[in-house]
Amino acid sequence: MEEEILKKYKKAHDISDDVLEFAETLVKPNVKTLEMAEKIEKMIIDKGAKPSWPVNFSINEIAAHVTPRINDTTILKEGDLVKVDIGCHIDGYISDRAFTICVGEKNHEMIESSKKATLEALKAMKPGIKCCEVSEIIEDIVTVSGFNTVKNLSGHSMSQYNQHESPSIPNCKTNDQTIIESGTPMAIEVFTTNGNGWVIESEPTSIYQFIEDRPVRMPEARKILQMSINEFQGLPFTQRWIKNISEFKIEMALKSLIEAEAIQKFPPLKEESNSNVAVWEDTKIVL
Repeated sequence: MEEEILKKYKKAHDISDDVLEFAETLVKPNVKTLEMAEKIEKMIIDKGAKPSWPVNFSINEIAAHVTPRINDTTILKEGDLVKVDIGCHIDGYISDRAFTICVGEKNHEMIESSKKATLEALKAMKPGIKCCEVSEIIEDIVTVSGFNTVKNLSGHSMSQYNQHESPSIPNCKTNDQTIIESGTPMAIEVFTTNGNGWVIESEPTSIYQFIEDRPVRMPEARKILQMSINEFQGLPFTQRWIKNISEFKIEMALKSLIEAEAIQKFPPLKEESNSNVAVWEDTKIVL
C-alpha cells in the first residue's frame, strides 16, 4: 500500500476515534435518533472527513441498515439494544466502525461477546492468515459466551469509495482458504444474538447507493442520480440528505431509480426469530 493512501486510512480512523467517543455520550433514554445522526454526521465533516454512509441506529432485533428518515420521531427507550454504525472517509479511504449500547445499562454480556471476538480477531489479523482461521476465532469466542453469531453477516475488506469488497470474514466457521495479504484494509464486524443467528430483509428502506448512470425521465430522479455520483461519490446515502425536493417526490424518484437499476436499496436486516442482536466493529490495515 502506498504511504499516502495509508496516511488517509489512518486519518479517517483517528477521526472515527473521536466521533465514536462523542457518539457514545449521545445514546441515552428519550433522545431522538434523528438528532443524534445529525450531530454525528456534522462532527465527521467538522473534523475534516466525510460520512461514508448515513449513521445507522439499528435497535433490538434489527441488526443493520437503519438510519433516521426525514422528520423521524424514533426515540430511544430504557433497555433498547442500540447498534451505532459509523463510517468516515478521507478521499474515499474508509474507516468502518460500530458499537452497541444497551440504553440505561453499563454492562451487557452479548455486547461484551461481540467486542471480545472483534478485538481478538483483529489481534490475529496478520499477513498470511486465512479467512477461515479468523472466522474460527470469532465463532469460538461467541459460542463459549453462550450466544450465536449472525451467520449471514460478515466482516469485509474495502477499497477507495467501496465499502464492501472481498475478502469477507464470515462470523461462523468456514473452509475459506483465502489468504489475507499485507496492505489489505479489513473491517471485522461481529454480530451476536440470543436468537437463531440469521437475518432477513425488513422495511422500510432508508439507505440507497449508486449503481450505474442510466436514463430516467423524472427530473427529480435525474437530480438524485447526479447527487449520488457527484455529492455522495457513489457511497450510500439517505432521503434526509436530499434537499430542495419534497418527501413525496423523493420517494417517487427513488422508486424510479431502483426500477431503472441506477441505484440499489439496503433494506433493514432483522434477526429472523425477532431476537436481540449486538455488534462491534473496527477497521485495521493488515501489515
